[in-house]
Amino acid sequence: MNPTQSDLHVSQPLTNISVAYIQSEDAYVADKVFPRVPVQKQSDLYWKYHKSEWRRQDVQRRAPSTETPGVGWSVTTDQYFAHVYGVHKDVDDQLRANADSAFNLDRDATRFITGQLLLKRDQDWVETYFTDGVWDHERTGVAASPSAGEVLQWDDEGSDPIGDVTKAVIDLRENTGFAPNKLVMGPRVIHALRHHPDILDRIKYTQRGIVTEDLLASLFGVSNLLVTWASEVVPRDNNRYQDPNVGDTNADYSFITGNHALLVYANPSPSLMTPSGGYTFTWNGYLGGNDRGIRVKRFRQENIASDRIEAEMTYDMKLVSSDVGFFFNDIVSGD
Repeated sequence: MNPTQSDLHVSQPLTNISVAYIQSEDAYVADKVFPRVPVQKQSDLYWKYHKSEWRRQDVQRRAPSTETPGVGWSVTTDQYFAHVYGVHKDVDDQLRANADSAFNLDRDATRFITGQLLLKRDQDWVETYFTDGVWDHERTGVAASPSAGEVLQWDDEGSDPIGDVTKAVIDLRENTGFAPNKLVMGPRVIHALRHHPDILDRIKYTQRGIVTEDLLASLFGVSNLLVTWASEVVPRDNNRYQDPNVGDTNADYSFITGNHALLVYANPSPSLMTPSGGYTFTWNGYLGGNDRGIRVKRFRQENIASDRIEAEMTYDMKLVSSDVGFFFNDIVSGD
């Protein structure tokens, strides 16, 4: 719903006050977990190598006047398709003319639509990578008596989160030869870890006992620990969102991720010869855009006496190597 003229022309005592619920870009993780791969074509092929051929040896003792064994590897291909996503906000001439100096309509419109794109991209990241049934290795958190494929949830004082992650690291290294370098988790997961007695005991003599994200990363043996802080309005009654006219007091909000954690190897430098849990293919041949892969345009819509601020983003998130990820599903209990 567009603001009315009275929303933009306010009494003077309030011109230095403004309330906006703009999520910080630090809340989003889609471009922090797996690297972006800029591509010139919207769709193309990329190579995939067979792991077993790189984890064996065919070396033989060489007798005089004999040849050495011949070896090699084979490849298959997979395909990406970078879809184009976009959204716009129109800035009406009448609203612009009547807006007080406290309002920068073009700036606010740009921030508004950019936030929508970033939220969309994180939602797609969650659907692609941060859910059960995606990765080759998985454990489910349970409240008591874990059986095969289960571990005790990390908000239970008797659980062993460091041991669970350490075992997962060993499994990944044994099966792939690569050590996971990133651990991604929902907000309630890191909250549970910061209050876990085992972790508090291990760090009680460091940094005044404050459990920082860097300290947790060090305990778990990964380079980066990332928390998925982005939240969204919860859809209602099979509609995408509730009617904006009902007001914020009737709205429900939720983090876009569940109570999960993902331990994964993400190749810091995309390469043909090394695996990565995923890649985000960005069609720079179409957009160019900024360092986040977003292009913002401003152009005239004379038929509605407005300036249109439009933003676009292109990407395709691909699960490249499902064997280098270890997913902890429902690793803490509910709210």
